[in-house]
Amino acid sequence: MHELHQRVEDALQTIRPYLEADGGDVEIVEITSDNIVRLELKGACKTCNMSHMTMRAGIEETIKKSVPEVKGIESVTAQS
Repeated sequence: MHELHQRVEDALQTIRPYLEADGGDVEIVEITSDNIVRLELKGACKTCNMSHMTMRAGIEETIKKSVPEVKGIESVTAQS
């Protein structure tokens, strides 16, 4: 599971500079046993009205292209 986590992280590194340029970031919260990646958008990405598009068109496509065994991507919000 650690190798899968690292490969997803490596995929995120390719898109992270674009998120950071807009004051945002993304963090892996969990990768489930059935290969669902749960991510949390951070910073400006968290409140941006285009965050759904960023997640689907940018982040999800990047991960699935680099790590094809990932079955799905979910956006989660940290519990305060």
